Amino acid sequence: MADSLVIVESPAKAKTIGKYLGSKYIVKASMGHIRDLPKSQIGVEVENDFQPKYITIRGKGSVLKELKDASKRVKRVYLAADPDREGEAIAWHLAHYLELNEKDACRVVFNEITKQAVKDAFKTPRPINMDLVNAQQARRVLDRLVGYKISPLLWKK
Repeated sequence: MADSLVIVESPAKAKTIGKYLGSKYIVKASMGHIRDLPKSQIGVEVENDFQPKYITIRGKGSVLKELKDASKRVKRVYLAADPDREGEAIAWHLAHYLELNEKDACRVVFNEITKQAVKDAFKTPRPINMDLVNAQQARRVLDRLVGYKISPLLWKK
């Protein structure tokens, strides 16, 4: 019986990593981002320190339910999204959704999908790197603010 859940971004990675880790791990895919800024509005509270207003991405309900159900059946959840700021943000969103403490050592990172790299990553889990999360959020907020303000002007030209 599995006692840990590992969440990666893609089903192909989940399948390969699952083979490497064995039966003590359930490996599932988040299918990328699970939350984003709403498409129909700016989604940034400018007057409130530029706080982003995230919503669940449409169509992610069944994936999220599957991840939530799986997380309830295990002792530990590992977030193994890609090792860049986007992956860190995905891990942070998953931690919030699954009600994990982002300060716990729940994040595993590997730069290659080989048996040795994956096994080594699980020897040194770490907390979510909030500097990377905030870098991704800042880029996303800036893209949204500039895009919403400048795009209509550019379309006219």
